[in-house]
Amino acid sequence: MDRLRAQALRIFQAGVAAADPHAAVTAVLDDVQTPARIIAVGKAARRMAAAAMARFPGVPALVVTNYENATPLAGATVMAAGHPVPDENGAKAAQAVIAALQASDGPVLALISGGGSALLPAPARALCLADKIAVNQALLAGGLEINQMNLVRQQLSDLKGGGFLRHAAPHPVTALLLSDVIGDDLSAIASGPTVGPIGTAQDAIDVLQQAGIWGKLPDVVQQHLLSAPPAPTLPAARNILIGSNEKSVAAMVDAAPDARALPQPITGDVGQAAIAICDGAGPGITVWGGKPPLYCRAAGAAGAIRNLPCGSRKRPRGGAGATGSACKGAATAATARPTRQAVLLIRIRLERSPILQGCWPIMTATRRLRRPVTC
Repeated sequence: MDRLRAQALRIFQAGVAAADPHAAVTAVLDDVQTPARIIAVGKAARRMAAAAMARFPGVPALVVTNYENATPLAGATVMAAGHPVPDENGAKAAQAVIAALQASDGPVLALISGGGSALLPAPARALCLADKIAVNQALLAGGLEINQMNLVRQQLSDLKGGGFLRHAAPHPVTALLLSDVIGDDLSAIASGPTVGPIGTAQDAIDVLQQAGIWGKLPDVVQQHLLSAPPAPTLPAARNILIGSNEKSVAAMVDAAPDARALPQPITGDVGQAAIAICDGAGPGITVWGGKPPLYCRAAGAAGAIRNLPCGSRKRPRGGAGATGSACKGAATAATARPTRQAVLLIRIRLERSPILQGCWPIMTATRRLRRPVTC
């Protein structure tokens, strides 16, 4: 068991390393022109900013991140805000970002990571922060996929869906993006502040109605979406994807040449995700990645990830298996089948990691997972 644990950890850590914010930014900076302003937003913002500031010393930098990761960074202004539910500090941070973009006298380097959507609530037109909070809570409770949530958020924001480009104009924006969305749609990462919107206001209405959320929204939000004008043409931007779930899975495969990766990312309800993992895992080592949506009613802030290994115990198979999970963008894991009956569940928490918040250490071996597993 110790050998299997060491092997699983080694493979898992290869995936985490592939998504390291500091290393990912550093690797591409040779191809980035010296900016007049650095703006970093998201749960990985501080480490991303540290890498950029090391290459471009003296450039003004603004960092907006969640409270857990908001530690001082020499030479930068660091602002903390609420996640996953927006708050007043986030609204202040959003206005600071808008002011910094408008004040830039040259190229802007934007460093974007997961969580940026909630961290920068900039209500559009007649909306207010309370409206944004109400919508966000409804979206989280509705169990929508992240792309669907960000489609809606973009239609209610002055920054999402290309807002950085509007406020930075006429100066160009280069964005380095660390993806926390499956498929790596750049317009969905942090709700796409440097990319055109995912869809239209009508698309957002359709998503909300199909999810049964439309009638729960404030009237002013409904009116805003129903009366939204066509989206304006956005200035051009250079967007570079520097890390993603897919890249981390590929790195795990590289770390275990005899491993196989599940052909599709693990998404959907955590119960179905656990079934997909168990059904897809074969002999030897299987690696997988994904991001099941978070259902607040399940288990709080880390509900989806906390429930994923527990869900797998409901699907014992004739062979043995092992599943692992991480969360918040990394969401990668290694699985192995060492014996016919042993099942190893591994979940790891890396303290103070901006991409692995909310994961708790657990290693449990059972005969057929017939007894409850503490998650």
